[in-house]
Amino acid sequence: MLSDASVTTMLPVMDMDRARAFYEGCLGLKPGGFRPDGKFVYAVGGSTLALFPKPEGTKADHTAISFQVADIAATIEALKRAKVVFEDYDFPGLKTVNHVCVLGAEKAAWFKDTEGNYLCLHEDIAT
Repeated sequence: MLSDASVTTMLPVMDMDRARAFYEGCLGLKPGGFRPDGKFVYAVGGSTLALFPKPEGTKADHTAISFQVADIAATIEALKRAKVVFEDYDFPGLKTVNHVCVLGAEKAAWFKDTEGNYLCLHEDIAT
């Protein structure tokens, strides 16, 4: 029923200017503009990312968005040059090496935006 519907990811932000500076300046997203309801939108690979103001921010401790990339190592290096800080983990079943963890058929790396949302890069592993 919804398999052909477009998807919008909604992310709460405490400071819209700070968040926009991160998403545009660090991640390189092209601004789409404000909507009448106060959301700021970006077109991302056929989907939509909408930032919405929420003074108390978010308390989520899970990945809010995962960006599929062709080369995770190169993308990490490019984002690090843009001042993105990656998370590192050393838990049973989840250990990062050079910020990357292998999870079954994909590699993944995590970072936070300026508002505390967890974002992820993932790359499919060729089989």
